[in-house]
Amino acid sequence: MQTLFRRLLRLVPRFGVQVTDLGPGAAVVSRRGGYQTTEVGPGTTVLSRRGGPYRVTPVDKDTWLLRRTRGGERGEIPRQGVVPLGESGALVLTDAPERVDERKMQLAAAEYLCVQHVTAMLELYGVTCVFDVGANTGQYAKRLRRAGYTGRIVSFEPTSATFAKLEKAAADDPEWRVFQCGLGREETTAEIHSSWLTMNSLLPPSDYGKDRYSRFKKSDTEEIRIRRLDEVMDEALDGLTAPVPYLKMDTQGYDLEVFAGAGKRVTEFVGMQSEVACLRLYEGSPTMSESVAVYEAEGFGISGMYPVTREATTGRVIEFDCVMMRAEAAPQA
Repeated sequence: MQTLFRRLLRLVPRFGVQVTDLGPGAAVVSRRGGYQTTEVGPGTTVLSRRGGPYRVTPVDKDTWLLRRTRGGERGEIPRQGVVPLGESGALVLTDAPERVDERKMQLAAAEYLCVQHVTAMLELYGVTCVFDVGANTGQYAKRLRRAGYTGRIVSFEPTSATFAKLEKAAADDPEWRVFQCGLGREETTAEIHSSWLTMNSLLPPSDYGKDRYSRFKKSDTEEIRIRRLDEVMDEALDGLTAPVPYLKMDTQGYDLEVFAGAGKRVTEFVGMQSEVACLRLYEGSPTMSESVAVYEAEGFGISGMYPVTREATTGRVIEFDCVMMRAEAAPQA
């Protein structure tokens, strides 16, 4: 039977049909042709019309990572670039060099796990609107979209140059709204340090922060508008039926001020996320224990803690992303 099958395959091209042989008993027949195959493992072949070859990296017994190569040579991504996540998955640093910075790899894995956890919580609690406070250029919102969240996102970014990039990023997403303002305890205006890239803050750097980041040596400022969270919620939630909001804050030491501005409407949030500090980068910023105590007093409980930055020399975590939820708001509760 196999012999007859092979003879038929040799005859088919005479009728203008292309054949891609996949091995004993298997082939792809197409008028378009142009398929390429990549052997991945025992009994497993990748078929692609766009061409290859691929770099193949075994992750687990029956799991491989494939990445199309440019140079035409097949090879493996260095094992150091693969972070196993359980029995059937992995986080892969696709641009991994021969040697990978272990600390950076751990933080990349933590960021990935945090986004996956948050997305799972948004689905579990039926969240329909994410308040993205301290949006910068929209990195957080983009991660949520890549992870599968399709509900509304409302991003807040006060500085002009950064807001222009945020506005551009959200332009083609009808469920992503942007506001050019900061959020705080009261309606006012204030000077924000605007030259610290992703670390712009209303607070001055601490001595520890100055020693760690050279960017704090510059001190360009910009006057911004600050609004209260409870004052902007109706506008942000407009058009949503029975809205279920989630609050994310990343304001470089100012999260408790943002939280205070929610007033009594903080009870409407089923979950929240705050960047809490073990080591102070900014003068006057709260410690992790102080922040968590305030959030817990309002009914939130920790569901995940993920390191954001870490000291290379000591291994100490500088900041965590702290994810907290209201247990009583879970559907099964």
